Amino acid sequence: MGLEEEESIEQAAAARRERLKALKAAQELLNTPDADSAKTADDDDDEAAEESNPSMKFRNYVPQDKELQEGKLAPPVLPKFEDPVAAAPPPSEKEEDPFLNIAPKKPNWDLRRDVQNKLDKLERRTQKAIYKLMEEQEKEKQLSENGGNGVVED
Repeated sequence: MGLEEEESIEQAAAARRERLKALKAAQELLNTPDADSAKTADDDDDEAAEESNPSMKFRNYVPQDKELQEGKLAPPVLPKFEDPVAAAPPPSEKEEDPFLNIAPKKPNWDLRRDVQNKLDKLERRTQKAIYKLMEEQEKEKQLSENGGNGVVED
């Protein structure tokens, strides 16, 4: 370690010590009672008497000792629980088979999805072929109207 690093570590440690001292002083100020709230000798005697004979409260335990039975509390009264599911109206009486909703509407939907690109190409080729056939029929029709000259005009 270099000299500068040791000095910076020492400075950081000194700064930390100062902060800790300041925090400790602040904590002591908070914990010391003010002159207004200073306790008298009578207050100390009352607290000592209470600590020697603590009052216990029993919620779930029935003590055997007669003196301790005075500290037994009545069990708490629970509010009435209304089940929100039971209060809801029953579902429609028409029962459906749950497997109908799971199955696809068309059984071949996945096959169509996988082959759709090829079907699109075939559809275009089919349209072109139909167009060519229509043109040929149109040419034959014109030839038959011209009287069968045998000359085709393009």
